[in-house]
Amino acid sequence: MPLLLLLSTVLGFVLHGHPSVQKAVVNSALADFPIIGDQLRGNVHSVQGSGVALVIGVLGLLYGAVGIAQVLQHAMAEVWNVPGVERPGYWPRLARSLLLFSTLAGGLLLATAAATLTGTALAGLPARVGALVLSALLNTALCLACFRILTPSEAPIRALVPGCVIAGPLFAVLQAFGAVLVTHQLRHATAVYGFFATVIGLLSWLYLAAQITLYAAETNVVLHRRLWPRSLLQPPLTAADQEVLKAVARQEERRPEQHVDVAFTDEGNESTRPGRHDPPSTDSGTMPDP
Repeated sequence: MPLLLLLSTVLGFVLHGHPSVQKAVVNSALADFPIIGDQLRGNVHSVQGSGVALVIGVLGLLYGAVGIAQVLQHAMAEVWNVPGVERPGYWPRLARSLLLFSTLAGGLLLATAAATLTGTALAGLPARVGALVLSALLNTALCLACFRILTPSEAPIRALVPGCVIAGPLFAVLQAFGAVLVTHQLRHATAVYGFFATVIGLLSWLYLAAQITLYAAETNVVLHRRLWPRSLLQPPLTAADQEVLKAVARQEERRPEQHVDVAFTDEGNESTRPGRHDPPSTDSGTMPDP
């Protein structure tokens, strides 16, 4: 909602006194959205810029975007098993968030310009194929830049390439699927049905995008640390299993003076670990005098 409020306010400022541009906006892809498209068609002449709405929209957008960026940084730290004592504080995380916003904005503008040029230079099927390929390449580069910002510095940039090569084309397919869903499935939907379909489709799209991002990050970790093969049933534990468990345990370090060491018992002798099942032993077998 803050983004829609910001969009309508900016359009009110930009399109004021330009009826031809207003008509172009009404006939654009925005008109295909249920409810929103009808509101644009019926109230395009009444759209006006509001300073209060602009401030609310900007603040709401920044608040939500900072929260998303913080969650992404936390997810990357968890995936790479960064100990709590080594994780950045609030201000470094905020600086990374702002850098992430700038990168995403630049990538979005570049992708839009490239898609426009492709559509202008080509027509028909070659234009659609070219736009999809170009989108996959740009998404891969943008994903690599964002992963570099979000991932701890201990991981070299070459370790981030495999997951981005996988995620870039998947994001392009996801974007194409979203465009087809809006233009072909929701164009003639009723207001009530279209509203629920839009909300459910948006939540599903965000869920799939989040899953692609996490799987790409986990792929980078597995390939960089060579965490394979893994056992489905334990015992025994493979070397990769032990490395993962060590990293998970060391991840819980919270203070500089805290140090976590991990050891594994032999297979079948787990019950002989001191302090696990056996009662504490005494120095002699006799009880002290009362």
